[in-house]
Amino acid sequence: MTPITTKMSKIHKLDRKTTAKILRVSAHVLSLYGLALLLLDYYRQNLGADPVREILLRTGEPALVLLILSLAVTPLTILFGWTQLHPLRRIFGLYAFLYVGLHFLTFIWLDYGLNLAYILDGILEQNFVLVGFAAFILLLPLAITSNKWSQRKLGKKWKTLHKLVYIIILLALIHFWWLVKNVYYMPFLYSVIVTILLLVRWQPVKQKGLRFQRRYRNWVANYKAKQVA
Repeated sequence: MTPITTKMSKIHKLDRKTTAKILRVSAHVLSLYGLALLLLDYYRQNLGADPVREILLRTGEPALVLLILSLAVTPLTILFGWTQLHPLRRIFGLYAFLYVGLHFLTFIWLDYGLNLAYILDGILEQNFVLVGFAAFILLLPLAITSNKWSQRKLGKKWKTLHKLVYIIILLALIHFWWLVKNVYYMPFLYSVIVTILLLVRWQPVKQKGLRFQRRYRNWVANYKAKQVA
């Protein structure tokens, strides 16, 4: 390897590290943006006539969006080979759990005043609450085991456990459909996106996606070669 090639290799490695850092920071900022805006509006008393419902919506919808972003990492890797996105899956997943936790806390504290009898009635008597609660319970073990120690300890069982995310996101979509009350364009959009992301994982579609990835990477390589020339 020539000195110039060695230097270019080091620059490329540095660029990849820098890119990974930028992606991680961007993921944290994006994930916290909704919460920061909610806290600002709460401080300014700008949550409308029904602040509890507003908080429920503004903690529930970001949780769903972050779950979708976490789900999108693998399809994007299949289609474009963007392996640098892999760490973002965990970041988005954990922030989704944070928002779900705040959503649930708002329900049991601000909405039901920590009254256990009322909370149980609310969960059992309202289908959308029951579905949302089921999603929260299923998300708990995923959040607890979202670390390398758990991954090593559980081995192959870790992947099986984390496939619960598919059930969780479907429950979250159903919960959102029932919660929004007649404003269906956003639930419809999220449902379409989730359907596409799940289809990319389906083996026949996945194979076509991998072929597309090879063509895409060849095109990028040829484009870079022309730029250097």
